[in-house]
Amino acid sequence: MNWSAMSVVCAGALLVSGYSIAGAQERVPPPAPSPRAGAQMPAPADPGRGAGIPPNQASAAPGRQAAAPAPSPAAIERANTVLEAARQALGGDKLAAVRTLVGNGRTRRLRGNNIQPIEFELSIELPDKYLRKDEFPAEESDPTSTGFNGTQLLQFPVPQAPPMAARPGGPPPPSAAQLEAQRAARVMTAKQDFVRFALGIFASNFETYPLTFAWVAEAEAPQGKADVLDVRGAGNFAALLLINRDTHLPVMLRWQTPPTSVIVTAPGQPAPASVAPGAVIVAGPPPPAAGASQAEQEQYAKDVVALRAKTQASPVEQTIYFQDYRPQDGLQLPFRFRRAIGADTTEETTFDRYRVNPRIDPKRFEPAK
Repeated sequence: MNWSAMSVVCAGALLVSGYSIAGAQERVPPPAPSPRAGAQMPAPADPGRGAGIPPNQASAAPGRQAAAPAPSPAAIERANTVLEAARQALGGDKLAAVRTLVGNGRTRRLRGNNIQPIEFELSIELPDKYLRKDEFPAEESDPTSTGFNGTQLLQFPVPQAPPMAARPGGPPPPSAAQLEAQRAARVMTAKQDFVRFALGIFASNFETYPLTFAWVAEAEAPQGKADVLDVRGAGNFAALLLINRDTHLPVMLRWQTPPTSVIVTAPGQPAPASVAPGAVIVAGPPPPAAGASQAEQEQYAKDVVALRAKTQASPVEQTIYFQDYRPQDGLQLPFRFRRAIGADTTEETTFDRYRVNPRIDPKRFEPAK
């Protein structure tokens, strides 16, 4: 079933990754244009207004948090009903009995103009342990690992500690409080990455990273309908979770981030032949003429910086598609995940197998020394 493409079915409908959405409640306002990743655009869109999600529903950059209206009790209750049906479809009591889960497979990740093959193993021990280990068979490099154990960061190679002594004339070294804030932010990022794919497996709240859910709309495609749930968590986490009305299985999770980069072109300059996913191209102002005054050159530089900053504030859509659900040990597990930025697929992950409730060596979740 192709859930990534469809046509608008009603006037004023919102669009989420190709879905037409009707019946949205107060948490989903009318849409405003947003830049397509890698597309030429005459001017940047208003910050946080892309594809029907307002600023308070974007995974905002630090400092951009806006207060979201509280969902109604009816929206929360309807979301709980949708999620309970999803958990039943994913395994019911068998799903509730999962304590550990180990999966192995392969990821194909877009890296520049090349595809980077990755062999991975991920380990989950509920409620608060997760680790993904990646190996790179086409490269002469060591494996990498990322995850968390409660509030501890699991990362290999271990990040290099900054120098504790300031360089002459340089900025002062980070304080202990700043170092702790950086570590806590990395743990938060690891937990957000975890819940983005784990929602396709568990369709649930997580003790290690509590979430709130509210029903906001119904999405309709020629192939069927889906319920749209607003998902929120700490650290400005905000996303839309779509769950198939017929199968009750998760379909996709969609959120917004700032562009990966902003490319400013001069009038008449052709767009780059190759643009990284998530990059936005914007037409800049005419450069000053030859012999222009210093003031005109400085004003041009300021205009380009302002345009770049405004475009950087315009969100880009990111999506994880949950696909190829198969029965295993009484569960329905997704064996394929596809990630996209805008319309561009950036990563495809295929699981070769899952192991349900295996014993996991506790040393696997010990932080690297």
